[in-house]
Amino acid sequence: MFLWWVLAGLWLVVGTAQGAEPTPSRGGVLEFAVDAEPPSYDCHANISFAFIHSVVPQYSTLLKFSTTSYPKIEGDLAESWTVSADRMTYTFKLRPDIRFHDGSKLTSADVAASYQRIARPPAGVFSARQAEYGAIGAIDTPNPATIVFHLQWPEAVMLANFASPWNCIYSAEKLKADPLFPKANILGSGPFVFVEHVKGKHWTGRRWEGYFRQGRPYMDGFQANYVTGEAAIKAMESGRVLAQFRGFSPADRDRLVAAMGGDAAVSEIPWNNVMPLVFNAKRPPFDDTRVRRALSLSVDRWQAAASLSATTFLKYVGGVMRPGTAMGASEAELVTLPGFSRDIAASRAEAKRLLTEAGQRNLKITLLSRGDVPMPYDAGADLVIRSWREIGVTGTVEKLPTKAWQAALESGNFATALGFGADTVDDPTPQLSHYISRDLSPLNHAGSTDRFLDALFIGQAVTSDPRERLKAVRQFERQVMTEANAVPLLWWNRIVVLSRRVKGWHITPSHFLGQDLGDVWLDKGPS
Repeated sequence: MFLWWVLAGLWLVVGTAQGAEPTPSRGGVLEFAVDAEPPSYDCHANISFAFIHSVVPQYSTLLKFSTTSYPKIEGDLAESWTVSADRMTYTFKLRPDIRFHDGSKLTSADVAASYQRIARPPAGVFSARQAEYGAIGAIDTPNPATIVFHLQWPEAVMLANFASPWNCIYSAEKLKADPLFPKANILGSGPFVFVEHVKGKHWTGRRWEGYFRQGRPYMDGFQANYVTGEAAIKAMESGRVLAQFRGFSPADRDRLVAAMGGDAAVSEIPWNNVMPLVFNAKRPPFDDTRVRRALSLSVDRWQAAASLSATTFLKYVGGVMRPGTAMGASEAELVTLPGFSRDIAASRAEAKRLLTEAGQRNLKITLLSRGDVPMPYDAGADLVIRSWREIGVTGTVEKLPTKAWQAALESGNFATALGFGADTVDDPTPQLSHYISRDLSPLNHAGSTDRFLDALFIGQAVTSDPRERLKAVRQFERQVMTEANAVPLLWWNRIVVLSRRVKGWHITPSHFLGQDLGDVWLDKGPS
C-alpha cells in the first residue's frame, strides 16, 4: 500500500532525540565528513551537496529557510521585506553594517549584481537555476540598504526562490572586474571565513568575527573532511568526525548506533531528492521517443522500492513531485503513467514491442553514473542495467567523479545517465524546471525541447490557485513520462546520524538547507 508520509507540507522526523538543548556554548571546531569535493567554488553554477556542505558556511543569502519550522522563511541579509498586493514588487531592507570577509561593505548593489548574474548570466557564466528566476525584470537600488525586484509576472514561488541557499551574494566590484571570480575564489559575508581547501583531504573555515548576526557563529571553525563509504563510518565510530550531514543507509545507521551507543543522535525524514534516468535526446537512438519510453518501461519501480529501501536511500515511488506532498501524485494516478504500472510483465512486453518497432535489436548502451558517491548511485545503476537486460538490452556503467559527471551532464557528453533532482522546497516551479526545454533551463540535461511542457510550466508559475497549479502539474507529469526524455526512478529517504555533541542542527527534507553552520554549537561535555 502506498505510504502517505507527508501531508500539506508537514513532515515526519523519527528519532531526532536531540531533545531540549541547553544554552549554546562558544568554541570548538566541528569536523564532519563529506562524500565528495565541490566541482568549483561558484554557488550559482553548482548542483551538488558536496558544494553546499563545504562552501555555504562562507556565504549569506537574502532570505533563508528556517530549519526549526521548515518551510517557514526568515531573513538572512534582509532585515525585513514587503510584497505588493499584485505580487509584482518585492522590496527588501538589508541589515545594517554587513561586511564581506575582506572588510568591504555589502550593499544593495552587491545583491543586485548577484541576482542579475543568476537571472541573466553574462557570456561565459553558467547559472544552473536560471529558469526559476525568469520572472525577474528590473532591479532597483534606491539606497545602499534597499533593493527592489520588479517581476514580469506574479511568480507563485518567488519568496522561496529568494531563500535558496544557492543564491550566494557576491561582491559587485569583484563581479564587474571578473564575472567568473566566484568560480575559483571565496569571498562571502557568512559566519565563517575560508581558510584552505586541500584537495582530496579537507576544507576549513574559521569564525568571522565581523559577522552581522550578533553572537554567531558559536564555533571557532569547521573542517569538512573528504571521506566516504567505510572510511566515513569508521571516522564517525572513532569520533574523529562528529557528523555527516547528507545521509546514511539503514544498515550504516544501525552500525553507527551500535558502535556509538548513547552518543548517536538519529534523524530520519523523506528526502526531496529523486534519482532520474536521463537520455541524451539529441543522440541516436535516444532521439526516438519509442526507445526512451521502452527503456523506462523496463524498470519495476514498485519492486525496486520495496527491495532497495532496506539497504539504500532509494525508497519511494513518485512522479515529478515528491510523493506524499500536496502536489505529489497518488498511487492511483501513478499506475496510469508509462513506466509506473504494477504489471511489469505487460510493461516489458510493450517495451520489447517499441524497440522492435523502432528497429532497435541487440541494443548496447553506456550508462553514466557518479563514481565517487556510491550511495545510492551504485544501486541505481545496478537496477537500471538489470531492468534493461530483461528486455534484451545490454548496458554497461561508466563511473565518473562528481566534477566530471556534472560536466558531462551539462555538456551533453553522455548517452544515458543517472542524473540528480533535488530542491529546497516542494513547489512545482523548481521541481519542474528539470524537465522544461534546455534553452530555458540548464537543469534539463536531456537537451530536449518541449514547448507543451514550457507552456504548462509558465501557466502553473503565474497562478496562485493551488487547484489550477495541481491540474497543470498532472498534465506536465503525463507528458514527461510519455516523452521520457528524463524520468524519475525512485525518490530518496534521508537518515542522518550525528554525535550528540553537535547541537543546533535540525534535519529538513533538503540536504541543501541548514548548512551555513551559524547556529550549530558543540557541547563541551563528554561525548
